[in-house]
Amino acid sequence: MKTLTHFDKDGAARMVDVSGKDETAREAIAGARVTMTPATLRLIVGHKVAKGDVLGVARVAGIMAAKRTPELIPMSHPLNIAAVEIAFEPDRKPSCVNITATVRTTGRTGVEMEALVAAAAAGLTMYDMCKSVDRSMTVTDIRLLRKSGGKSGIYVRGNGKGPASTGKKKGPA
Repeated sequence: MKTLTHFDKDGAARMVDVSGKDETAREAIAGARVTMTPATLRLIVGHKVAKGDVLGVARVAGIMAAKRTPELIPMSHPLNIAAVEIAFEPDRKPSCVNITATVRTTGRTGVEMEALVAAAAAGLTMYDMCKSVDRSMTVTDIRLLRKSGGKSGIYVRGNGKGPASTGKKKGPA
């Protein structure tokens, strides 16, 4: 079993010392889903929401959130983020928008938290912009989909039919 690294020998919370780690190219991809009524999805896709371009504003919110992750997650490291990409995939059948947040850096620690925070913030921004027409919206399924780089290598979330795959390959795939 792995040891939790955010606690010292006495059980006190601490920021992990990454000064001895090598700098490597790192990438994390996280996802989230915002479910809503079909009418709300039509408004978003048709750019008819009174507050403006929902997906455009949610994209900016996700990028800003990734950059500010250390202000929200106490033990995360301030990172020099190289890139943040936020993608949206509206899906009419379940009446939702799937969000994918990709974050890249070259550094001593990963960007999983930055990708997760970006996906969550994008979803919450969609809720905020559309709550006047649909308070039943739900932001759900915030999860790490993939990560690469660093000593632990590659992680890819499983398809729900088995465990996720991991590999010891270094660097982004």
